[in-house]
Amino acid sequence: PPPPSLLSLSPICFLSLTLSLSTLRAPKIPRCPATCSCTKDSAFCVDTKAIPKSFPPGIISLTMVNAAFTTIPEGAFSHLHLLQFLFIENNDIQALSKYTFRGLKSLTHLSLSNNNLQQLPRDLFKHLDILTDLDLRGNSFRCDCKIKWLVDWMEKTNTSVPAIYCASPFEFQGRRIHDLAPRDFNCISADFAVYETFPFHSVSVESYEFNGDQFVAFAQPDSGFCTLYIWDHVEMVFRRYHNITSRSAVYCKPVVINNTLYMVVAQLFGGSHIYKWEEDPQRFVKIQDIDTSRVRKPNFVETFQLDGEWYFVVADSSKAGSTSIYRWNSNGFYSHQSLHPWHRDTHVEFLDVGGKPHLILSSASQPPVVYQWNRNQKQFAFFSQITELADVQMVKHFWVRKVLYLCLTRFIGDSKILRWEGQRFVEIQTLPSRGSMAVYPFTVGLRQYLILGSDFSFSRVYLWDDLTQRFQPFQELNMRAPRAFSLVSVDNKDMLLAASFKGNTLAYQHLVVDLSAK
Repeated sequence: PPPPSLLSLSPICFLSLTLSLSTLRAPKIPRCPATCSCTKDSAFCVDTKAIPKSFPPGIISLTMVNAAFTTIPEGAFSHLHLLQFLFIENNDIQALSKYTFRGLKSLTHLSLSNNNLQQLPRDLFKHLDILTDLDLRGNSFRCDCKIKWLVDWMEKTNTSVPAIYCASPFEFQGRRIHDLAPRDFNCISADFAVYETFPFHSVSVESYEFNGDQFVAFAQPDSGFCTLYIWDHVEMVFRRYHNITSRSAVYCKPVVINNTLYMVVAQLFGGSHIYKWEEDPQRFVKIQDIDTSRVRKPNFVETFQLDGEWYFVVADSSKAGSTSIYRWNSNGFYSHQSLHPWHRDTHVEFLDVGGKPHLILSSASQPPVVYQWNRNQKQFAFFSQITELADVQMVKHFWVRKVLYLCLTRFIGDSKILRWEGQRFVEIQTLPSRGSMAVYPFTVGLRQYLILGSDFSFSRVYLWDDLTQRFQPFQELNMRAPRAFSLVSVDNKDMLLAASFKGNTLAYQHLVVDLSAK
C-alpha cells in the first residue's frame, strides 16, 4: 500500500508533484549522429548527407570524409563552439559561405584538403584568431582576382599553410600560390553607370571651364536652342544655367579667348552666329554672323590654336557650301580659308603630327582627306587621302604611348582603327559598328577607352589592351541615336556625357571596381 503521506494528497496535488519531479530529470544528452562514430571528445563522420545539427557535448575534434553535400552554409559549425580541430577532407566540397566558420573561436587546426574548391570567399578565416594550421592542398584553385585576398592573407598570417598550387588560368598553372604577389593580379576594373538624365534630345555636347566653374553646352534639335548647364558642387549634379535662343542649332562650340567666353552657334536655318558672354547683366550677346554663302548646312565645329592665334572651322554638309576656316583678330572671327567645296563634309578633326598641324575632313561623298598647314602661306593645303573607304562619318585621333592612332567610324560598314607608321596610316583593327555616326576616344587615369555610338543597337565601349595593342570589348550602353560625346572630370568624378538624337541625353559615371573585393 502507498505511504500514508501520499494517501493524504488530493489528486490535483499529486499531479502537480509528479510534474515537478519530471522537470528535475537530467536533460537528454545528444547522441552521436548515425553516420558518425564518436569518442569522449571527437567525432568521425562518413557519407554524411548534411552537417549534423547535434553532437555529444565536449567534442573538440570533428572529421568529415566522403560527404554527400557540395556546399557548406553560413554558421554550419556554430553549435560546436569548443571545436579545436576540424578536418573536412576527401569530399566534393565546391563552395563555402563567407561565414562558414563563424563562432569557432577555439579552432586551431583546419583542413579543407582534397576537395573541389576553386576559390574561397574573401576573409573566410578572418575571425579564426588562434588558427595555427591550415591545409588547403588537393584543390583546383583558380588564381584570379577572387583569390588575391588569400595571397594577401598568407603573406601576413602566422598560420602554417602547406604549399598549394594554381590549377588555372593558363598563365599561373602549376605555380605555388605562396610565390604569387598581389601585384600579379590586375583586379581593378570599371563600369559606366547612368549618373544623370537630361530630359531632352541633343545633337552636340561640349564641356568647358570658365571662371572656375565647369559647364556643358548642348544643341537641342527640338527647341533649336543652345542650352548650358553648370556643375553644382553642393548637389553634385549639373543644373540648367542659361539658354541661347536660336532657331535650329546643330552645334554649340564654346571657346575661351583672353578670359572671354564666346559661343559659335551653327544652325541649319537662319544663319550661324557667334555670341559673347557678358557678366553684367549675365547674358550672351550676338556679336557676329557667319557668311551663309559659305556655310549653308553646318554639321560640326572645331576650334584650335596655331602659332598663338585662334581659329575655328565649320564642316559644311551641303552640296553648295564649303568647309570654312575663321581666324580671331582681337575683335571677332574673320573668314580665313575655304576648304573642300561641294563634298558634303560631316566632321573635321585637328591634330598635330611631328609639329605639323593637320586637318582631317570626313565626307559623305568621298573618303576622308588630310590637309597640312603651310606656315609660310598660313594656309592649309591638300596633303593626302587616308584610305579608300567611303561612308566615313567621323575621324577621331588618340595617342597611346606616343603612338598616333585614328578611328574611322562608318554608318554602313565596319569602323577601322589605323596606326601612324611614319609615312602613312596602316589599318590594324576592324570594329563592328553598323549605324554608327559618332566615335569618341578618351582616357580615364591610365585607361584608354573608345566609344562607338549606334543608331540600331547598343553603343559599345572598348578598352585598349597594351598586350595586343588592340581594343577589346568592354561594355554596352543603351542610348538612342547618339551624336556626340564629351568627358567631364570634376569633384573626383569622371563622367561621359552622351548627346542623344532620339532619347534623353545622359551622363554616365565611370566607377572603379575592385574585383578582388567581391
